[in-house]
Amino acid sequence: MKIILNFLKSQQTGRIIAVGFMLVILIGSGLLMLPCSIQEGVTVRYIDALYTSTSAVCVTGLIAIDAGDTFTPLGQFFLGVLIQIGGLGVTSVGAGIMIAMGRRIDLKGRTLIRDGMNVGSGNGLVRLIKSVFLTTLTFELVGAFFSFLVFIQDYQLPKALGLSLFHSVAAFNNSGFDILGGGQNLIPYQSNILLNLTTCLLIIFGGIGFPVIRELVVYKCRWRKLSMHARAVISVSVVLLIVGTVLIRMTEQVDWLGAFFYSVSARTAGFSTYPLSGFSSAGLLLIIVLMFIGASPGSTGGGIKTSTFFVLLHGIKASATNRAEKAFHYSIPKDAFRKAAVITLLALTVILMGTYAMVVLEPHLPFIDVLFEITSAFGTVGLSTGITSGLCDGSKLLSILIMYIGRLGPLTIASLWYFSIGERVRYPDGNISIG
Repeated sequence: MKIILNFLKSQQTGRIIAVGFMLVILIGSGLLMLPCSIQEGVTVRYIDALYTSTSAVCVTGLIAIDAGDTFTPLGQFFLGVLIQIGGLGVTSVGAGIMIAMGRRIDLKGRTLIRDGMNVGSGNGLVRLIKSVFLTTLTFELVGAFFSFLVFIQDYQLPKALGLSLFHSVAAFNNSGFDILGGGQNLIPYQSNILLNLTTCLLIIFGGIGFPVIRELVVYKCRWRKLSMHARAVISVSVVLLIVGTVLIRMTEQVDWLGAFFYSVSARTAGFSTYPLSGFSSAGLLLIIVLMFIGASPGSTGGGIKTSTFFVLLHGIKASATNRAEKAFHYSIPKDAFRKAAVITLLALTVILMGTYAMVVLEPHLPFIDVLFEITSAFGTVGLSTGITSGLCDGSKLLSILIMYIGRLGPLTIASLWYFSIGERVRYPDGNISIG
């Protein structure tokens, strides 16, 4: 163990985070394979346990086996813990434990936390960690209370309490898992306004990011006091929610509540109130776009992130109009557009390569279903047109890899093998025609 710790200390932060997530996934798959975790008479293959553990730790929600019909209450508890660890992040959970034990976090630890939570500054990280845990506990308890008011009408007290806690954890961490059984997700509650709105609010606040929530609390939601990042995240989120709701309502046979729910859920949560198998190609394409954009930095969600999308749009606008990149009376950092373009291009590459590989492995599946499945895996969303359980083992392993990349981020994965040794040679600028 000491050798492993010494090895990790010598590695860059991205590799430590990647190894941390991998270890949690492997441990989780082992816990889900325990006899006490599986209901009597049910058989679970290891590939399905690994798939479920990956989906939980990567806060995705794609399922090869139904959690409600497969796992015992103890197994469902393990699943909930994996979702919580995955949503908060391995480094955040580890830092929280160290703080609770009264241990100091050194410079290496602070760097890990900063990179793991995708925040730009290392200042106030300990306070941020404390606020993250307090915020998570508050939202999940409040969400569990309102969910309980719904579930107690259909289940006995112990079952309703377990369902409420699990659902609140899954919703706030933007993971589309449910333990209702029957593979129906939230379809039986598609008309329940309280559960729909409670779930949506948990998803929204879990998806805008802990730094933004902290700013809203500190500055009491005063718009002019918020940072450029917070304004960008909130603006993009609101626009996507409105546009998504209207377009889904126009293209699908759902009511306004269902359209709003899917506009929220498609941004990395993965809960369903209507079967996606009945959606039109236009509706599926719209959800693919929402899944690709995803949530915000420092949140429990995935995708390329709302801030990346925001910077990308402003960079394109600035290039087209030959003006400086600015927004909300701030100048956008010069290297922001380049980073946003790289992240977007890497994300598209992962999705296209994953889709191509799955089409080869599953030639009988419709292309739109495969593209939807891979985008859902990359965006750590969990929505599916219903093909997940029927995938072959090769496709499941591919989906596991895509979920893992999506949770860590394509830029983090791309930098894992990079060693920074500094620029030794500088070459003269060359000429190349663009466009």
